[in-house]
Amino acid sequence: MVDQARARKLAKRISQIVAEALEHEVKDPRLAMVTITDTRVTGDLREATVFYTVMGASLDTEPDTAGAAAALASASGVLRSRVGQQTGVRHTPSLAFVLDQVPDSARRMEELLARTRESDAEVARLAASASPAGEADPYKAPRETDAE
Repeated sequence: MVDQARARKLAKRISQIVAEALEHEVKDPRLAMVTITDTRVTGDLREATVFYTVMGASLDTEPDTAGAAAALASASGVLRSRVGQQTGVRHTPSLAFVLDQVPDSARRMEELLARTRESDAEVARLAASASPAGEADPYKAPRETDAE
């Protein structure tokens, strides 16, 4: 029987352990700008997928995602042993590191929303100075009958 609550607790604990180990124990400079965003553990607690993002040194520089992926792959054994020591589970889950796509998707959505706002403002500006294509009152008035 799969205990989802236990899997969620273990995933949260793994996130904390890996983030702390990256900050204090792993001395690879390529991991300086790596942030752990989420962890998911399978129901049998044998595999954990750790999601991470990489920030650039400044706003204008692109992050080194390939370097961070290589550094995480080389440090996965140390991180797994640290997880095993601090969690106390019978079988230490294997760690797989996946680049998180959520920040890129959020940035893309923000760009689309900004473009839509600009388009709506342009339509509102054009509509403010527009006039009807035909007569001012496009509806036909009812016929007046002669009272004769």
